[in-house]
Amino acid sequence: MKKRNVCVLFGGVSPEHEVSLRSAESVLNHLDQEKYNLYPVGITKEGNWILFGGKDYSELPTGSWRDHPGNRNAAISPIRGQGLLSFEGDHVVRERIDVVFPVLHGENGEDGSVQGLLQLAGIPFVGCHVAASAACMDKCLTKLIAGMTGVRQADWELVTREQLRKHPEEALDRVESRFSYPVFVKPAGTGSSVGVSKARGREALLAALENAVRFDSKVLVEEFIRGREVEVAVLGNNTPAASICGEIDAGAEFYDYETKYLTDTSTLYIPARISEDAAEEVRQTAVRVYQAMGCSGLARVDFFVGFDDERVVFNEINTLPGFTSISMYPKLFEASGIPYSELLDRLIALALEARYGA
Repeated sequence: MKKRNVCVLFGGVSPEHEVSLRSAESVLNHLDQEKYNLYPVGITKEGNWILFGGKDYSELPTGSWRDHPGNRNAAISPIRGQGLLSFEGDHVVRERIDVVFPVLHGENGEDGSVQGLLQLAGIPFVGCHVAASAACMDKCLTKLIAGMTGVRQADWELVTREQLRKHPEEALDRVESRFSYPVFVKPAGTGSSVGVSKARGREALLAALENAVRFDSKVLVEEFIRGREVEVAVLGNNTPAASICGEIDAGAEFYDYETKYLTDTSTLYIPARISEDAAEEVRQTAVRVYQAMGCSGLARVDFFVGFDDERVVFNEINTLPGFTSISMYPKLFEASGIPYSELLDRLIALALEARYGA
């Protein structure tokens, strides 16, 4: 069988740059090189594209990949048929790419921007198309679309950077008139819990809002849901399927960026410690949200499940979830009978099946 040429994009101009490096290390180490020719392309925080010339992918999380002597500047051409271009002195090397795996999280990677480039280039890619990527990245749009389907979700209030700058007291009053403390404060367009805070009073709410608007001009303030944090992985194009449910016990105030990636206080339970009926409702709701948002390829869908009544409440959806060694998405499918390497094979097959831009 002819080997496929797979370009793995990683890094990116994003607050989640470091998470992407760790995800890409895992993906590159699990892609079967008997099946694929790998072209790892890193995007620096400054926006430079580099075709990584090394074979030791442990260099990615440390940052040393940027200085490898075999590196070449690179770009994916938007002109159809040109593929991956790399630059060696006065020469341009062109590689035909069969599929791109954008292991990019958050801004400039998960929001439809890279997906738009790949659509223009006519190159199939893993994950959601432009519109679904953009809509899922914006938590406000996600809330509006999911709400139209009747999915139960946490009540929310929108605060903009401009409102906070001009009328901070009015913004605080509006939130307090709707919710009791504590509340969660989230930038509309980040993942990995970047910029997310839990506020227990007015002073903490103001600080949380000021922190969140550093990352986005729109901020959601959500009611607190007392329940377990339950996640489910979804895979597929026209007929998506959900994995077994997993549960996160953060061991902290909530599952923030530090708890996810920098400490070992959290505990994962696979399967989640919920009833079979609640688990089935989570799985069905996840597929329902996935289809309503127009997703394809993959997504991780997050919920709260009430401690007492097991009420299922949709939280958010992530179209390019973490693929690190401790990430829930691959762990959930591994527990569902699909090992990591096979999962990557399926994602690439789904990308080729969809043939975006072809």
